[in-house]
Order: sequence, then C-alpha cells, then structure tokens
Amino acid sequence: MILDILTSIAALIFTLGILVTIHEFGHFWVARRCGVKVLRFSIGFGKAVKTWVGKDGCEYVIAPIPLGGYVKMLGQEDTTVADAADVSVSQQHLSFAYKPLWQRTAIVAAGPIANFLLAIFVFWLINISYGLTGIAPVVNNVIEGSPAYEAGLRPGDEILAVDGSATIIWQQVTLEMLARLGETGVLQLTVDSANSAASNNIDIPIVSWMGTETAPNPISNLGIIQIEIPARIAGVVSEGRAEAAGLLAGDEILSVNDVSIRGWTHWVEVIRANPELTLDVMVQRDENKVGLQITPASSREVDGSEIGSIGAYVQNTTLAELLPPEMQREVNYNVFTAVQPALQETWDKSVFVLDSVKKMVVGLISVKNINGPITIAQIAGETATYGLDVYLGFLALLSISLGVLNLLPIPILDGGHLLYYMIEAVIRRPVPERIQAWGLQLGLLLISGIMILAIYNDFTRLL
Repeated sequence: MILDILTSIAALIFTLGILVTIHEFGHFWVARRCGVKVLRFSIGFGKAVKTWVGKDGCEYVIAPIPLGGYVKMLGQEDTTVADAADVSVSQQHLSFAYKPLWQRTAIVAAGPIANFLLAIFVFWLINISYGLTGIAPVVNNVIEGSPAYEAGLRPGDEILAVDGSATIIWQQVTLEMLARLGETGVLQLTVDSANSAASNNIDIPIVSWMGTETAPNPISNLGIIQIEIPARIAGVVSEGRAEAAGLLAGDEILSVNDVSIRGWTHWVEVIRANPELTLDVMVQRDENKVGLQITPASSREVDGSEIGSIGAYVQNTTLAELLPPEMQREVNYNVFTAVQPALQETWDKSVFVLDSVKKMVVGLISVKNINGPITIAQIAGETATYGLDVYLGFLALLSISLGVLNLLPIPILDGGHLLYYMIEAVIRRPVPERIQAWGLQLGLLLISGIMILAIYNDFTRLL
C-alpha cells in the first residue's frame, strides 16, 4: 500500500514535471526568439528547492509543487502605456510590452502549442516503436434484450466503423463511442455481418447516453461482449462455499438455474447478485456434466451494498490462447509513415477533450469526470506499471488536455490573454486595465472553483 502511494506520487511529479517544463519552455523559447528578456523560468510553485542564474542572466528555479510553472519576462505585467513607460529606454527593445501584437500572441500561444507538439512526438514514437496493436473488433457475444441486440448486432459481426470513422481494433471502437457521451440521437455502427457477404449499418438509439456515469463503458452499456474468458475454475478457497458445494479445479461453468453462462465475467455477476440464495449450477467436469447446488456467502462492500461470494478464482489464460492469430491486429510504421497517424490522433483527441469540456458546461455529462491530482497520480502510477507504451499514451493525452484547457478563453490562462489580443487587434488598442483586472478576478475564481471540484471528486472516489 505504501509502495503504491509512493509510486503514484513519483509518477505524478515526473509526469507533471515533463508537461510543465515543455509548456513553459514553449513560452521561453519563442520569447527569446522575439528578443524578449526572460527574467525567471520556474518549474513548480512554492519555495525554491534549487535556483541558479544562467549565462543569459535568467534565473532558473525548481520548486516543490509540480502543479504548474511560469516564465517571467521584462514588461510582462505592463498593461498600460504608463506601466510600459517604467521600462528604461535602453531596455524597451527587450520588453514584452513593447513587442508588436503578433509577437506577443506568438509567445503566449507557444505554451499550448508545445504541448500539442509533445503529443505528436510521443504518438510518433509509439507508432515506430510499437505500431498499432490490438484485437479485431469482432463481437464475441451480444446480451439478449440489450440495445445492440435489439438493433440487430449479432455474435461474429465485425465493427468496421463507428459513426463513419474506421475502426481496426477494439480500442478505436471505444474511443469513437466515448465521443458520443451525454448525447441523444443514433449511434451508427458499420458492421461486416457474420451472416452476410456485404457490410451494413446498424443504428442504435441513445438518450443522454451515460451522461451521469463517472466510469463509462460504452461497449458494455450496449450489451456487447468483446472477449469472454471461459468460466473455468482454477481453484477454490479452503472452507469456502465453492468447496462446500463440491466445485473442483478444472470445472467449467455451463449454466446457473438453467441460464447459460457466457463466461467468467457473467459467472461473477451472477454470484455477486445472489447472496445467500441457493443456485443450481451445471458444470463440465472432464467428459461429464455435473449438477451442483451453491449458496454464495453474503459480504458487504465499502459502499454498504450486499454481494455474494463463493471463494473460487479464475484459471489464468492469455489472449494468444483465447484468440486465433487472425483476430490479433498489428500495423507497423516507419519513421515517415508514423507521422500522419500521430497528427491524426493528436487532432482527434484534442477535439474529444474540447467536446467533453463543452458537454460538461452545458450539462450533457457529469462534472464528476473532472479529475484532480490524486486521480492523475493513481492513473500515472498504474500506467507506468502496464508498460512504457501505455504510460506514453497517457502522457500524450495529458499533454493534449493541458494544451486544450490552456487555450480556453478564461482570464489568467493563455487563452484569456489571446482573447485580449484578439480584441486589441480589432479595436486597435489594448483592453482597458480595469476590464483586465475584473477578468483576472473572474478567472481566479473560476480556476479555483474547478480545482476545488477536482480535488473533491478525487476524495469522493477514495471514500
């Protein structure tokens, strides 16, 4: 437990350190190219852990709180002619305030752009190192009565596209479906039917689809089963209900109360839903079918709900054992062909993040999906243990999110400054200092509220 916490904290600091450094370096690099004197380059907030002055005269600072950083430039806070006049004549050519509008715009926009460039580079690196690997989106089973079943999806159908966007592996299916969260309308699947030589479209009606869920699983919600691990018992716990009922290692569950069991996940759902209720279970044991009666024990979850358990665990298996080679998809790229999919993935995920923000604002999806530092730390720690490619994918997504959020037209963020510059370009003079002061207060209030909500969501998930 302590090791997991330390791993999560280390992963959070490392991950945010990368993102903040890249973001602030974007501002720093373009400012220097535009001839602006940079006074301080800080990574993190709080009392400085390490400080040094470079040959360029800039003070470099590393602080302990990795939730942000800043680049302080000469004349950056000068918003009026009177303020700008405080800069000595000999320094005016180095002042941010004296630079033409297009240069100030470029300096401010450089931070988010650096985050998008990082994401493109990371996706490109993943493509040339690992390629696109996954499982073909062929439906293993469809739950009777589910939305997908009622729309006509059947076992063996391969999902070729979701709403017109091609899907090669299951992960792409999930991502395309997640883009429809909170919406009402029709979700269209283009499928290669197992019972037909031609592809056809299946329209699934959705209404405020999973808008209130904090951990949406669109494929499961539609009743689609991707891969089903056989409900085969690896072993039973001593003195548990499974042992008492005569369940043995190697038994495969066929049915419960005459209802066929689709696989291990279905079997667990049935057991959890029937605490202290006797179940008639049919198992395959070697060459014979054996009937057993099992009564799951009752136990309490953290949230107070009652579930059943029997003390049995699944037999370990691999995807290679479950799936034939033709079901495993792999696309390889070289240094040149990896560029286009990296650009496309960055664009698609940027649109997804922006669309999700819009849906939260208008109430289509729950604001409980806003994550704070605790959740980010947990995910960073988990992805770091799954493999380098998984962690890099999370890093790229987080970088995109940082870039998109910083471009929102909220005073105090880069997008707020860019909004002021757009207004300045139209009215031919800077936005009045009084209005900027009001905007700063509004921006601080809004960002503080979002941070409090994110931290509240983090603690709610822990409790």
